[in-house]
Amino acid sequence: MRYIGSKAALLDEIDKMIARNTSGREESFCDIFAGTGIVARYFKPRYAVTSNDILHFSYVMQKATIENNLPPDFTKLIEMGIEDPIAYLEEAKIDNVTYGDDTFFIAKHYSPHDTCTRMYLTNENALRIDFIRNTIQDWFDKGYINENTFYYLLAGLLEGVPFVSNITGTYGAYLKDWDKRAHKRFEMIRLEVVDNEKENHSYNEDALSLVTKVEGDILYIDPPYNSRQYAPNYHLLETISKYDYPEIKGVTGIRPYEELKSPFCIKTKVEEAFDTLIKEAKFTHIIVSYSSEGLMNEYQIETILKRYGDPKTYQLKKIPYRKYKGKLNSKGKTLYEYLFYIKKTQVASELDDDKLVGTNTGKLSVLSKKQGIHSSGKYIKSPLNYIGGKYKLLPQIIPLFPSNIHTFVDLFCGGCNVSMNVQADRIICNDINTKIVDLYKAFKKMPINKIIDRIEKNIEEYGLSKENEEGFKRFRDYYNETGDPIDLYTLTCYSFNYQFRFNNNLEYNNPFGRNRSQFSDNMRKNLYLFVDRLQSMNISFSSKDFSKVSLRNLSEGDFIYCDPPYYITTGTYNDGNRGFKDWKEEQERGLYKYLDKADKKGIKFALSNVMEHKGRHNDILETWSKKYNVIDLNFDYSNASYNTSRGRSREVLITNYEVTNNRNRDIKGDKV
Repeated sequence: MRYIGSKAALLDEIDKMIARNTSGREESFCDIFAGTGIVARYFKPRYAVTSNDILHFSYVMQKATIENNLPPDFTKLIEMGIEDPIAYLEEAKIDNVTYGDDTFFIAKHYSPHDTCTRMYLTNENALRIDFIRNTIQDWFDKGYINENTFYYLLAGLLEGVPFVSNITGTYGAYLKDWDKRAHKRFEMIRLEVVDNEKENHSYNEDALSLVTKVEGDILYIDPPYNSRQYAPNYHLLETISKYDYPEIKGVTGIRPYEELKSPFCIKTKVEEAFDTLIKEAKFTHIIVSYSSEGLMNEYQIETILKRYGDPKTYQLKKIPYRKYKGKLNSKGKTLYEYLFYIKKTQVASELDDDKLVGTNTGKLSVLSKKQGIHSSGKYIKSPLNYIGGKYKLLPQIIPLFPSNIHTFVDLFCGGCNVSMNVQADRIICNDINTKIVDLYKAFKKMPINKIIDRIEKNIEEYGLSKENEEGFKRFRDYYNETGDPIDLYTLTCYSFNYQFRFNNNLEYNNPFGRNRSQFSDNMRKNLYLFVDRLQSMNISFSSKDFSKVSLRNLSEGDFIYCDPPYYITTGTYNDGNRGFKDWKEEQERGLYKYLDKADKKGIKFALSNVMEHKGRHNDILETWSKKYNVIDLNFDYSNASYNTSRGRSREVLITNYEVTNNRNRDIKGDKV
């Protein structure tokens, strides 16, 4: 059967992905958007299969070949002299044809005759389909065939219809001229029934409802991926299957389908629907098929899978569409079929011990207390390229922080790499750069799809690219007039070294990043993961001088992290020429006094800084740090990729507590 998104060509790849990630002891397989049932049929010999589809004609085919293990029982029909019931249905003479009632509903409404001009089927084939459908129903009602045989025959009828349909692929429209296949004599399909000696089940339900009722080992998800609703595209098969004499309308005679509209075909609803599906899935292994042209992109899917699965197990395989091989879509991109895999760490019923946090999209995100954000060994990276960012140092810094932090204060949050990867009940991020803080507030408030839409609109409207400097300058002028935070982020994506740089009038003045800077796939991925994490956190932002961040409401159990401008280095954040306060000896000594006050209150702190950089020594820091613990970090400080003059740097973490890393090894630090 020709079917939108059929996975016939991908069966081998799906099989390989399952084989790579399972033990071989799995017993059950669920295909929750089964369509024609080709995937479920493929795996039936190996597993007890559960299949589902909201369309009735699909359900019928699954009942016949997946739930059913037995061949059709024609005993009573044979006793009546019908030796080959399928041949009888295909060849018996059709009498008393009338269009005065709905006895021949398909021929009356979908084939050409005196009162109908629709050309889905020739009149001869339409009459044969009506005859077969009515006869199968009559046999079942009279007890001549059992339920299994009824579904087997009905499925054989449905499977045969596309071979004589006057369509291009779906039933959204018919051809104005007869295709040669339409003139072929109608034949039913004699289906093969495989007995796997297991208990199989087929359902005709909404996937979001069914997922709350079933469980097992392997869940295969192949949802609709574009805005085309399946119900109107297969309305004729649905009517043949149900034979419920619907009130049809329009040129194509479409049946009502409002109750069958899928949220997976609606851009504003698809992400929340997919999130719910993965959250509720009570399966160990999850495999998802999707398209590179789908309503969700790969990063949305990755984010949701990692939200409820083990990030260490996440996999993505991109398979070029064979029929498009060597060709490009309308935007010049190769088309791919995506295969995702993840191992589910928890089922929905097990989330009681976790912290469920509402987000502005109306869904629930999980902050598991059992599994840290970086349990996979991978940390969430800020989508901002901020000078002095600590992403590369996170594996050294984070394990040295106290456990069970109540309030975490990031006094100079910058790119927020540290805050995004800390486990704490409450997080306060502060930075004197109001532009950055406003951007984080926008990221916190706006749904990710709206953020991406705004970025893509900017790119399209101004023709932003690695080569279009004129477009970049026009957009920079536009931003400096409006000051919108999302526009600022878009602007930095195409600027030199992705930097946030302003003049004393707080106008963005970073130059164009020719041949280097763009909103790349990797930046898009980082943005998705960052915003997803941000919107699930109990986090607030402020833009103050550090000395104005009060210690009054902090106490033991709280923790302050400081990554200030480095006194003996020079960057755009501390040169005093960018519209923000510069960093001099007064600020350096003021910070040490601030931390001394925190220490007296019993508040733990950690300070990132450099003792030595390119031959310069921070004598003030060295003297002050003697009363605390100094831990050397293995990193040469040089953030700017264009800075080729690299001298030795001594990066340190200074704490007012004895620390224990994640290997349970006490680190006392050096007394300088």
